[in-house]
Amino acid sequence: MCLLLGATGVGKTLLVKRLQTIFPRWARGSGGLDAVGWGSLWGLERGPGAVGEARGGVRPPPLSSDPLGVLDCPAQLSSQDGNGDLGNPPATRPTVGTNLTDIVAHRKITIRELGGCLGPIWSSYYGNCHSLLFMMDASNPTQLSASCVQLLGLLSAEPLAEASVLILFNKTDLPCYMTIEEMKSLIRLPDIIACAKQNITVAEISARKGTGLTGVLRWLQDTHRTSS
Repeated sequence: MCLLLGATGVGKTLLVKRLQTIFPRWARGSGGLDAVGWGSLWGLERGPGAVGEARGGVRPPPLSSDPLGVLDCPAQLSSQDGNGDLGNPPATRPTVGTNLTDIVAHRKITIRELGGCLGPIWSSYYGNCHSLLFMMDASNPTQLSASCVQLLGLLSAEPLAEASVLILFNKTDLPCYMTIEEMKSLIRLPDIIACAKQNITVAEISARKGTGLTGVLRWLQDTHRTSS
């Protein structure tokens, strides 16, 4: 089970719809994410010397000296998954309950999206959680700060201590979005990662444009490859 969490309006439902659209084409492509590069997806593991180390011990190409492993140029979809093929964003409504979506890679991955308004009872769904997608709105500084408080609560929850975590900074297609350096400073991301029990990965994405979503699919596939 993969939990998809985040405040209301960060783009969780659109992300799931885009992943469903992109996955069949990505799965048919040669090499999947390897064919288009690691882009802005880069694993962050706890411990000395682990910063910038991708999950599974595979280090992405040294395209950036960013100590958090977030590359300067966000991952772009391959030509067959480009912005033009995705079309206009589908209509979405704020999730007020919970939605279940299955993505079948090497095995079925169930994504449980929980509405932001359910924040006080998110903990009721932590059981059987193998991975966690946590979305933040990179264009909204006020909401980003509130989301950081939610993230700290998730990382300190004992049932999620063994879960792999992917933090998604969404809405990077908007002209008002904050740079990764601004976001790191605002939420003190290096300190959060250093203190967390979980393996944490960070990615900049645009669910609307599709930027970086092949990296999310690859992360899901690799993370759940050996899950029961």
